[in-house]
Amino acid sequence: MSTLGPPVADRGDVADRVTTSSPRPPVEPGAAPPALGDKGVSRWVPAGVVVAVWVVAWFFTRGQDTLPLPGVARTDLHDRLTEFQNWLLAGRETNPVMQVTNAIADFFRGCVDWLQRLVVKPSFPRPVPEIGWLGVTALATYVGLAIASWRIALLVGASFLSFGVLGYWEDSLDLLIVTGIAVAMVVVIGMPLAVLVGTHAGANRVITVFLDFMQTMPTFVYLLPIVLFFGIGTSAAVVATLIYALPPIVRIAGFGIREVPASTIEATDSAGQTYWQRLRKVQVPMARRTIIVGLNQTTLAALSMATLAAFVDGPGLGQPVLAGLRINDVGAAFVPGVLIVVMAVMLDRTTTAASERAEKVARGGGGNPAVRRITLAVGAVAALVAVYLSRSYVTLAEFPTYTIGDRVGSAVSDAVDWFTDTFGGVTAGIKDAVTNGFLNPVQSLLAESPWYVSFVAIAALAFVFGGMRALVSAVVCLSGIRYLDLWHDAMITLNMTLVATVLVMALALVLGVWMARDRRVDLGIRPLLDAGQTIPPFVYLIPVLALFGPSRFTAIVAGIVYAAPAAIKLVADGVKGVSPTTVEAGRSTGQTTWQEITKVQLPMARGSLVLATNQGLLYVLSMTVIGGLVGAGALGFDVVYGFSRSEAWGKGAAAGLTIVLLGVMLDRITRAAADLRRDDGAGPRRAFNVRLPIGPPT
Repeated sequence: MSTLGPPVADRGDVADRVTTSSPRPPVEPGAAPPALGDKGVSRWVPAGVVVAVWVVAWFFTRGQDTLPLPGVARTDLHDRLTEFQNWLLAGRETNPVMQVTNAIADFFRGCVDWLQRLVVKPSFPRPVPEIGWLGVTALATYVGLAIASWRIALLVGASFLSFGVLGYWEDSLDLLIVTGIAVAMVVVIGMPLAVLVGTHAGANRVITVFLDFMQTMPTFVYLLPIVLFFGIGTSAAVVATLIYALPPIVRIAGFGIREVPASTIEATDSAGQTYWQRLRKVQVPMARRTIIVGLNQTTLAALSMATLAAFVDGPGLGQPVLAGLRINDVGAAFVPGVLIVVMAVMLDRTTTAASERAEKVARGGGGNPAVRRITLAVGAVAALVAVYLSRSYVTLAEFPTYTIGDRVGSAVSDAVDWFTDTFGGVTAGIKDAVTNGFLNPVQSLLAESPWYVSFVAIAALAFVFGGMRALVSAVVCLSGIRYLDLWHDAMITLNMTLVATVLVMALALVLGVWMARDRRVDLGIRPLLDAGQTIPPFVYLIPVLALFGPSRFTAIVAGIVYAAPAAIKLVADGVKGVSPTTVEAGRSTGQTTWQEITKVQLPMARGSLVLATNQGLLYVLSMTVIGGLVGAGALGFDVVYGFSRSEAWGKGAAAGLTIVLLGVMLDRITRAAADLRRDDGAGPRRAFNVRLPIGPPT
């Protein structure tokens, strides 16, 4: 999230609770064994009944008590929230909380300003930075050599040169500075939390609740309270990036520490080690690889905030991407967007290679030590010479001006214009078909039913699919949505989310099964999925906007592009994980390919399908606000409107909270559905495909 929203690896709590298959019910003595896939009464039957009753109620009550709140209208609750913001701002100098946040903002602002003067901006009386482009590139290349290898050093050097050659040297360094400070603070804050998650079950339960909240909230919604407490500019950009990038390292590193074998822990206890000795000498070293994965995910998450940080005047490559979005110029946003991807690849490969080298050295490998010492010494001298030259010559301090980036951007714009002119009729037909066939009917049912009818129907569906736990979550979240006075817009947003998720899962099933069954297809598609998860959402939003124009459908397509890679990977990995023995057994009975997929592989990978649906819902929902920028309206527009107009801050805040409640509700329903799928205890009976105990175990 990509995100970018949040990455799939971050949702370890969901993965831990979902299995790839549902156990079959026990066979009663003397009874015939149940047929493969016989799961009792499908939950889709009562769900269909609920929808049918809902449609009948909608037919007779359509348009009544829909709580419409169109456009920029506000309620008393929204105005009270705005007054709360004004009260906080008026007491900025005396409010203790605001004084603390002001101090934090000043600290981050000072760090960014110092680093910018060092490597980006001139500082009086020098007309150039303290260290010019040649020195910065040489130092970065040397770091790659020192912590990894000469191959990584070449990758780092080439990446830095691409920043300048394509015309975005200063913006690239600004983004690196903001990302570096945010990631450093994430490590300082996140690793202690990861240790708590990995070593204390109680702390894990408490911290996971907050991580769920942080990952469910769309990233744009972060900006409203951040601007209130930290102002705009570099400090707000650092804080927003820090908050978004914190959950991955806590979840993944905590999972790695928690997964250290119990036998190893018992051996250290028998040796008399203290808690801190065990943690420092056993658990953290054994979880190093997983911790590095968490660091990589955190770095990618931080980079995915580049464009959103530009909304609060954060420096970096997000600024030119946002400028291209505002004028609908695909080429202007393409080059800086590609450079964000280049930066992500560089940082990911560097941290991974550094971890692998550290493990080799720990095992006594890593090459000839004498040769490496000589290489590092020569590299250090070369880097220092480059720094000296960059401080002495203006041409080596300020990156030369090139027009390659402009030419690439123009070529991309021309290609998009040609595609739009050539296939405009096809894209318009697709948009009309989806809008008339899916969007409008579902939106009418959700948003034009009386609010209490939709409330009861959604709660009933939550109970059917997720049981009592999902029902409680749904009732609480729906009550909160009703209280926030944005019910109508919430139903429109829910409609777009559900339609987009259905289309995401259709793609995931087709491509995921194809990838799982053909290794060549997997090798060909997986790099594209990796790129899709790395590219900031705003980058591909612009060509989608050019193809389909501003509309709800444009927002849905952007959400599909953002969510599909994660769902496709999960489906592919789940189907691939089905036991080959089971597949061969099905083939031996003469099953066709279609039967093998639908009766064996997909049912056995049901847990992964549920998890893919969960991730698809959350990824699509996280694009809500961005969709509001391209004509989707509803809650996305409400957040953007509240962010841009001080008198509407309360409505924007209410819309942000409503999005969070929608996300929590959908997340809890899919999780509960996954848990009920695997509930298969002894002596049960079935209801809605859920095994219910009929008495105490014997």
